Amino acid sequence: MSKPIPSPGVASAASLENLTDPMPQSVGDSAARLARVLSIVVVVVLAMMFVHLLITSKSIHWHVVAQYFTARSILLGVLRTIELTAIAMVIGIAIGFALALMRMSPSALVRGVASLYIWFFRGTPLLVQVIFWYNLASFIPRLSIGIPFGPSFVSIQVNSIITPFVAAMLALGLNEGAYMSEVVRAGITSVDVGQTEASRALGLSEGSTMLRIIFPQAMRVIIPPTGNQAIGMLKSSSLVSVISLPELLYSAQVIYAQNFQTIPLLVVVSIWYLVLTTVFSFGQYYIERYYNKGSAKAPPLTPLARLRNQARRMAPGSAPVLRIPT
Repeated sequence: MSKPIPSPGVASAASLENLTDPMPQSVGDSAARLARVLSIVVVVVLAMMFVHLLITSKSIHWHVVAQYFTARSILLGVLRTIELTAIAMVIGIAIGFALALMRMSPSALVRGVASLYIWFFRGTPLLVQVIFWYNLASFIPRLSIGIPFGPSFVSIQVNSIITPFVAAMLALGLNEGAYMSEVVRAGITSVDVGQTEASRALGLSEGSTMLRIIFPQAMRVIIPPTGNQAIGMLKSSSLVSVISLPELLYSAQVIYAQNFQTIPLLVVVSIWYLVLTTVFSFGQYYIERYYNKGSAKAPPLTPLARLRNQARRMAPGSAPVLRIPT
């Protein structure tokens, strides 16, 4: 029995599949594997070049770095940096929550005041604000408490209360409040409107709805950018060195102004900032993990759990480790 001969003008289905088949999968996998290997080689080479530069550089005297890394003035500067960051973040978060609620107020005047505050503090450089608060006495010599446009009962010289630490605290905290307000407002608006309607149907007041229903759900969105803001605040605190506040950077500047070891002291400062930001990042990770409980997406493994799993995978004859959501 003879086989049917296809007409010359019509292509068979098999020939069409052959024409439309993409590049063989094995070739694509080989190209992707080669690209990964090349990228790893490039990264390793660059890392080795950087480490070689650090070790062989004649500008970095590592014995000087080791000598001043735990110097008393440097450690006091680290403590002052942490203290300033914590206080400024508390002020910023408090102002941010207040401004976020004001931005969502039905009153046009209240919304306008909040918008004006955010516009001003986000529109002027932080360094300018630090210098302005430090020189506030040139603008307002005395602060008085009394009847507006009338007699004053108490009058205080501004220079006696605006110390370098107070000026830095006000500048950093008030500036941070403008940014935190947008973070908080984004978290509040991320909560479904049905939550508010359901709480009203249950007879909850607006305050109870916000505290017991909205804020706990909004924290899942608020925490990650707040952690980033805290890390940014930690590094922005170095700007207050211009007003001679003995934080980490200024403490190092005082030392290298005497011994002229500029690069080693800047390396000391950089290492301390890396240590602090690493600690802050770990804290942010665990806070995010706590507020992600109950979400549909399983929380990620902790860094220690990842290291344990990696060690088990690398062990000979080990079975694959399954990730169990907690």
